[in-house]
Amino acid sequence: MRAETRALLDESPEKGNRLVNDGYPLAGLLWEEWGAELREAGMERERFDEITRGYAGEIRLWVVGERPWDHCVAGLGGRVLRRLPEQSSRQDDKQELASCGAGR
Repeated sequence: MRAETRALLDESPEKGNRLVNDGYPLAGLLWEEWGAELREAGMERERFDEITRGYAGEIRLWVVGERPWDHCVAGLGGRVLRRLPEQSSRQDDKQELASCGAGR
């Protein structure tokens, strides 16, 4: 997906930027990985997508090779954890989410 997105950014910058600004390709990939735990902690897919869209600059840097995968995913994971609903901000909830890859 990264290579395809990079090629799209090169071939059609407007279309590529629109996709990246929507959180592609990370939003779908990471919701599949983290979604069940995030829902359990009180975060819906729409909120996750909103947070991911706000991270588009870092996603773009990963797509073009300026950020390593681990750095990009850890940054987004940390952002997501900090935005969990207040009732879910208990330490054990955060540790459970971290164990599934968020915040690494």
